[in-house]
Amino acid sequence: MLLAEVPVDIGRDAAREAARAELADPVYAEARPSWFDRLVKWVLDRVGELIDGMVGLVPGGPVGLVVLALVLVAVAVAIRLRVGKLGRARRSGGAPMFEGDVRSAADHRAGAERAMAAGDIGEAVRERFRALVRGLEERGVLDERSGRTADEAAVDAGHALPAAADRLRGAAMLFDDVHYGGRTVDSAAYQWLADLELNMATARPMVAAR
Repeated sequence: MLLAEVPVDIGRDAAREAARAELADPVYAEARPSWFDRLVKWVLDRVGELIDGMVGLVPGGPVGLVVLALVLVAVAVAIRLRVGKLGRARRSGGAPMFEGDVRSAADHRAGAERAMAAGDIGEAVRERFRALVRGLEERGVLDERSGRTADEAAVDAGHALPAAADRLRGAAMLFDDVHYGGRTVDSAAYQWLADLELNMATARPMVAAR
């Protein structure tokens, strides 16, 4: 009796669109790097192939498509859980943001500009954020501390510069997404970060907050 109430006129196009709609859910917005785009395309291609094969092989025809649709929902849930774990890992920002020899803010800024000229926006974002943090260290707004993460730097700097706290956290999230999550960003994101870095170079800290 339950099966009689389940719509069975699900065709290939309808099933494909259902899968596309599920994978377009905003929960996936945090996972925008290119690898995820390729994953979505691969899943949709496999959906089409599975539906083509199931139409002639599954007993009951359309009823088999209903079963396949349920399987697709389970796959979507699994992807959703995986994406959530990746998002949490990226937000944790557990690794130090500085690597190798100690360089000045001017050195990191120059590295960012070279990366932009070469078309490597991800590297430009990484170097510009490092320039921002190193500049705050050079000015005494932040203490020089090895092993500091991007999130820690944003929180510490936000205490001394409360008016810029939200922007500093946003800059740290951008760094984490690019550096740890492989997120692809455009020149507008880099320019926003560059403007923030230049602004922080002259911002006056609240001594009492420190």
